[in-house]
This record gives sequence, structure tokens and C-alpha cells, in this order.
Amino acid sequence: MATASSVSPGDVARQAMSAELLDAATEHALACRWRDERDEAALHRLVTAYMRLAISMAAKYRRYGAPMSDLIQEASVGLMKAASKFDPDRGVRFSTYAVWWIKASIQDYVMRNWSLVRTGSTSSQKSLFFNMRRVRARIEAELAHDGGEVTPADMRREIAEELGVPLRDVEMMEARLAGADFSLNAQQAGEDGREWVETLEDEAPRPDEVVTRRRDLGTARGWLNDAFTALTPRERMIIGARKLADEPETLESLGEKLGLSKERVRQLEAQALRKMRARLESAHGGAVGELAATL
Repeated sequence: MATASSVSPGDVARQAMSAELLDAATEHALACRWRDERDEAALHRLVTAYMRLAISMAAKYRRYGAPMSDLIQEASVGLMKAASKFDPDRGVRFSTYAVWWIKASIQDYVMRNWSLVRTGSTSSQKSLFFNMRRVRARIEAELAHDGGEVTPADMRREIAEELGVPLRDVEMMEARLAGADFSLNAQQAGEDGREWVETLEDEAPRPDEVVTRRRDLGTARGWLNDAFTALTPRERMIIGARKLADEPETLESLGEKLGLSKERVRQLEAQALRKMRARLESAHGGAVGELAATL
């Protein structure tokens, strides 16, 4: 299947319009072959047949300023996700099922790229972003027809009730949509001409904090090594496998290696941790209270 990255949107649209139209029986057979046999030829035929649907839905989001080629690409991603999850035995046509996946994929892309600072990602924010203008226009048209007026506050309440979202989300989205993106590299008014980015606080740790943390980590590592040596070889093996490995082993797998039951391994692990905690507290007192508490 040609994608937006390899040909122009016009070429993709022409290819999609020339694709076959599947009847219900053929669609079901293709979906079954993909689900049961992972037949890629069947998947290709199924997806290609419904690219016209994906392109049609992508075209509805051009007003948000995203390139049509990118919208088609995201619609294709949604179509592929739908094909991978579709169950042909549920009695639903693939097009009905795919619509929701295509729409979700396109909307996620638009919200990620329209403005990283003006939009959000919750379900209520998503609903507002794509529907607030439509609902506002309808309410205004109804009021104009009836000769009524509504205050901005009343309008926001009407929108919140219509879309079933909190009023504060309507107020927040309204402010975000009304404002323009502001470059952090823009210069401030004044003689110094500093850029706004220079006023942002650096959230990285200060050099003295970095040095202190490294020193504390080195000290803690030494204390833990000392406590570790207080364990028997079997206890060290269990703690190493359970607490120090990148992928901790299960109690069951350790039990098989040691010829012990899963419960016995758990008891030995708890016993080893108590030993380490006691060693830390006796050797270093209150200074190691927080570290010992983690064991």
C-alpha cells in the first residue's frame, strides 16, 4: 500500500479511489485469514480497500493546519490498528469498526502538533478542542433566530452542559484557543533586550547538590556492600537475584535452582533483609535510618 511518505496526497487519493469495494463476505474472509493465518496479502487487500475511508476522514481535519500528507499518514496508522484488532466474528462491518481508530489516531496527531502549549490530552480537553467552536456556533445561531442574547459566562455554561465537561475546562480551553503561541526567543521590551527564555528558572540540580548527592550515594553504596558481606552465600545469591538484577528472578525460579519451595525462598529473602537492616543500624546508627527502612 502506498503511504503519504512515498507519494503525494493526490496520488494516494487516486489510488484509494481505484481500489476494490469489498462485499461483506469477502471482507469477513480476508479478516479471518489475517487473524487466523497472519496472511499479509489479505491484510493488504483489506486495508487498501478502506484507504478511501481513511482519506475522507483525514480531509475533515485540514482546517487545523496540519499537512494533508501527515493527516493521511495518521489515518493510515489508525486503519492498520483497526485491522490488527478487528474481530470478524462479532458481526460488525470493518468500516464501522475502523472509523473510531482512524478518528482517534488523527485527533491525537492534531492535538500533539497544533500547539504543544495550548492544548491538553484529557478526554474533556479533546472533546472541547474538536467540538467547542461547533457548539458555540449552533448556540449563537439559535439565539440569533430567537432574537435573544447570552453573556460569555452563560455561553461557557451552555457549552459545558452540551459537551458534558467541567466548566473550568471550558474556560481553560477558551483561553488557550484565544491566545497565540509566544516564542521564548522573542526579546523583552526594555534596553537590555533579553530573550524571554533567559528568565526561565533552571530546574537542573545545582552543582553543590550534584556533588553532595554523588558523595551520599558513594557512602550509601559502601554501607550496603558492608551489610551484604554479613550474609551467607545463599542469602547473597537470593538478594542479588531478587534485588540487584536488572530483571529480578521470581521466587519460583530461584526455588527450582536452590531445590527449595517458593515459600522457603521468600523466608530466606526476608531473613537476609533483616540481617542487612540490623547490620546497617548497628554500624551506622541514626544516620542510616532512611536507607535501612528501604530494606
